[in-house]
Amino acid sequence: MGKGFFHVPTAINETVKSYAPGSPEREAVLKQYKEYFNGSEDVPMYIGSEEVRTGNTRNMTPPHDHQHVVGQYHLGEKKHVETSIAEALEARKAWSQMPWEQRAAIFLRAAELVAGPYRAKINAATMIAQSKTIHQAEIDAACEYIDFLRFNVEFMSQIYDEQPDSAEGIWNRVEYRPLEGFVYAITPFNFTAIAGNLPASAAMMGNTVVWKPSDHQIFSAKVLMDIFKEAGLPDGVINMVYGDPVMITDTVLASPDFAGIHFTGSTFVFKEIWKKIGENIHNYKTYPKIVGETGGKDFIIAHPSANPKQVATGISRGAFEFQGQKCSAASRVYLPKSLAEETLNYVKEDITSFKMGSPEDMGNFITAVIHEGSFDKLASFIDGAKNDADAEIFAGGNYDKSKGYFVEPTVILTKDPKYTTMCTELFGPVVTVYVYDDADWSETLKLVDGTSEYALTGAVFSTDRYAVTEATKALENCAGNFYINDKPTGAVVGQQPFGGARASGTNDKAGSAQNLLRWVSPRLIKETFVSPTDYRYPFLGE
Repeated sequence: MGKGFFHVPTAINETVKSYAPGSPEREAVLKQYKEYFNGSEDVPMYIGSEEVRTGNTRNMTPPHDHQHVVGQYHLGEKKHVETSIAEALEARKAWSQMPWEQRAAIFLRAAELVAGPYRAKINAATMIAQSKTIHQAEIDAACEYIDFLRFNVEFMSQIYDEQPDSAEGIWNRVEYRPLEGFVYAITPFNFTAIAGNLPASAAMMGNTVVWKPSDHQIFSAKVLMDIFKEAGLPDGVINMVYGDPVMITDTVLASPDFAGIHFTGSTFVFKEIWKKIGENIHNYKTYPKIVGETGGKDFIIAHPSANPKQVATGISRGAFEFQGQKCSAASRVYLPKSLAEETLNYVKEDITSFKMGSPEDMGNFITAVIHEGSFDKLASFIDGAKNDADAEIFAGGNYDKSKGYFVEPTVILTKDPKYTTMCTELFGPVVTVYVYDDADWSETLKLVDGTSEYALTGAVFSTDRYAVTEATKALENCAGNFYINDKPTGAVVGQQPFGGARASGTNDKAGSAQNLLRWVSPRLIKETFVSPTDYRYPFLGE
């Protein structure tokens, strides 16, 4: 199954467009935004060759204008999930046998569709569904997804080309078979690229998929399905269903043909799924592959040698871009006393300059959080900090959900390094800062490592290389992606493979060949050209 004479085009990271005033891409996305915003999408489930509409619908509303309806989607029942499993298994018969270069061509075509005719569509849908600014939509739904598709094809070809040595008279070769069964993909609201990559990466390796996107990302998920179909993905390879998440998951995990899960979401949900898989393990035909990326309580720590302005920019971007709704967003910060006042004042200046509102106004840096549940949770923690003796609101602290779920970027100062907002994942534009004595640098590193159950991303700012070296070693287990003099967000496919350990997931590094290897079951074939005819070895004598 090696790539042989096929040469795969070398993947290059997609260039981020500027969307500057007067640019053609800006006009194109605004036009598409208005069309979607003023339209009414009717989103079916995609099961095999059918578009399934049940009549049991839920409205889709933008987080920044939650009374405005942009469409509806149809909820499924258990029978629809069972049908999607059956369709996936039927499609597997042909899809798993399709030559890899033919599968590759479909996803390379999908990348070109995203880069060209679907760029404004996927970005506008993401702006509406997930309330992303055009920059956040562009780096996610367009560029990162294009990168996932192109780089995964390159990684796939590298995997297939890796073959064992062969001794004289024999030929050893490895087939990278798809898993025996189907894969279940559960995707989050926050990244359209993740929503597209989790089912597509498994499918690229020859698997078929049942995909449940987040209820709050279905508008842009529908555009992804449009892209897959236009790219030529056969019916039944990726089946998209919606409905009660517990029902869907229980139905999937009850199938003997369940072969793996590709998950991004909450730690609690992932652990519950793992538990159910364990309870059902005797029912499965094979041991399921379990791949998940979950939560984070990501940190920034500054050394006394750090540049305060650089640290402040790392906080402002790392904590507040996309309203802090990134698994990698900075949410706890450790500042030395000698730099704290200057750094925090820079952050306050940034927050004061932020504009907040609809992503249609491209002068806005902040938009809305995803839904009312998120809004209420964030408001409660902000109110708690206003009333607690161990905390104070240094900047921000306001919120309003009358039109959209708007939470002002907020900086909490605490005297307690284990204060609740230093430990609890909030998933919003709230960052908590603890100020340490400069002499306590080494002890503070231990504090950073021991504070959180998560281990996703983290950053150190320092101009002292000894301090950088010390931090890199001391913090080796509390961040799967570690950044030196940069914000802890913005991993690029092919450059910074993404994933964390501890309660942050299985660390299978999306954006690398390591992830794709989880979706194959290798078969070694040894062929002997001239077979022995006598059982006796030389040591036996005559």
